[in-house]
Amino acid sequence: MKGILGKKIGMTQVFTKNGKLIPVTVIEVEPNVVTQIKTVEKDGYDAIQLGTDTVREKLSNKPKMGHTNKANTTPKRFLREIRGVNVNDYTLGQTIGVDIFEAGEIVDVTGTSKGKGFQGVIKRHNQSRGPMGHGSQYHRGVGSLGTMLPMHVLKGKKMPGQMGNVQRTVQNLEIVQVDVENSVILVKGNVPGPKKSLVMIRTAVKRPDAKNEAADLISYVTEEPVVEEQPTEAVEEVVAEETAEEVVEEAKAEETTEE
Repeated sequence: MKGILGKKIGMTQVFTKNGKLIPVTVIEVEPNVVTQIKTVEKDGYDAIQLGTDTVREKLSNKPKMGHTNKANTTPKRFLREIRGVNVNDYTLGQTIGVDIFEAGEIVDVTGTSKGKGFQGVIKRHNQSRGPMGHGSQYHRGVGSLGTMLPMHVLKGKKMPGQMGNVQRTVQNLEIVQVDVENSVILVKGNVPGPKKSLVMIRTAVKRPDAKNEAADLISYVTEEPVVEEQPTEAVEEVVAEETAEEVVEEAKAEETTEE
């Protein structure tokens, strides 16, 4: 098990060399710092705490700065734990980058879904509406709320209420590309959360050892044209010809002056 924290930038698409289009989510990863290591002997379970998104000390407080100072790093906006890792492979203050993942790996991505406010049962629970005729008197209502015997609304009844703004995990997503130079990971498909929101990428729980063949993507990086350098001998000949022409012109100018 391994994981890293990142920021969702948005969605785009990439193409393979055989013409296949792949929709991907772009996740920007600022280098994560191991701010705490938890063990079974001390805390009851094994886990590491990662910190990302550096903030100014003015926007932090003394307890937070004291916690990050133990790892010899600056205050962080987000701190998250990742369980199930081998704590012996990490040290306090260690920096983790996108290179811990490779293209083709299967991961689970966790984020906070978009908040949609107070919604009805049709949008919130995908229920069907009633007849839209003028005499039906029932269009988007909840419907029957309880049975005859208990004479009250049963617990768990799907009702209108707050929708979204909850933690969600999308499992078994494939990493299409890892851009180490720009600290970016491209994940196939969509992940929960709005743009610029925090997401956590971890090894897939159901398929921890699975790995697909990396897609052969088209690169749009243009190469600079190669300028062929002229041989030194050719340059010397050109200079010699120019010098001879200058001598001839000077001689003609002297003859004109004498006349």
